[in-house]
Amino acid sequence: MRIPGVLVDYIVIAPEQTQTTQTQYEPAISGEISRPLSAFRYMEHGPARVIAQRVAQELQSGDAVNIGFGISANVPRILLEQGRHGDVTWLLEQGAIGGVPLLEFQFGCASNAEAFLPSPQQFTYFQGGGFDLTLMSFLQIGADGSVNVSHLPARPHVTAGCGGFIDITSHAKRIIFSGFFNAGAQLQLEEGQLRIIKEGKAKKLVQDVAHVTFSGKRAIRLGQQVQYITERCVLELTPDGLLVTEIAPGIDPERDILAQSDAPLRLADDLKLMNPLYFQQGSHHE
Repeated sequence: MRIPGVLVDYIVIAPEQTQTTQTQYEPAISGEISRPLSAFRYMEHGPARVIAQRVAQELQSGDAVNIGFGISANVPRILLEQGRHGDVTWLLEQGAIGGVPLLEFQFGCASNAEAFLPSPQQFTYFQGGGFDLTLMSFLQIGADGSVNVSHLPARPHVTAGCGGFIDITSHAKRIIFSGFFNAGAQLQLEEGQLRIIKEGKAKKLVQDVAHVTFSGKRAIRLGQQVQYITERCVLELTPDGLLVTEIAPGIDPERDILAQSDAPLRLADDLKLMNPLYFQQGSHHE
């Protein structure tokens, strides 16, 4: 940020200022050194990793990809583990371009970034639609494909608003939303299949979302390509609503998908199986 000197009365140095919420100072974040790729931890085996692997399957060499907080933030680690680091250029709304995006309370930063832009300039780029796709999370998905990430009436204190979500998704050619099909379900990966031990306490696929942070109707009108990837199925947005195109091995589509959605879903005529290797311990397949 550049501030005209006429607006500055004092400069105060805070000696204990941290670089991020959980980082005192990491020179790889500020671009002073390059951190070895072997130093980054991979995702643990589990349903969240299944989702991240399936998202990674959609990425092509040369893509410029924005990522948001949540499961999608782990997708760069999947590519790193698969030996595909560098195939995709990651774009963070805070301004980092390239490198390895960081996780948890370091999210928004990247180690080994190729360049940094001021966040307003990064958003100018997003608003121009120059990137290939964005990876986002969801709280709710509506029958018309709309997504809510900004408001839960039962727990308003757990959401932080929409942030840059609207600017980015409004101008993206492709959008992949990722998350768990239901909230709070007990899931287990066993013998290459997904087992639902106990269903979630709240359905995330609903007739009408509590907040329309992303409009499915607008996406159809503009010709945006939209997918929703969960641990038990993959859905696509079509002019006729939500279409289930893939299911996880071990899943009964009637019992575990259609009956667990308050939004009407259609099963594709050529319904496919998600890659069974994603559900096996130690899998890092493309």
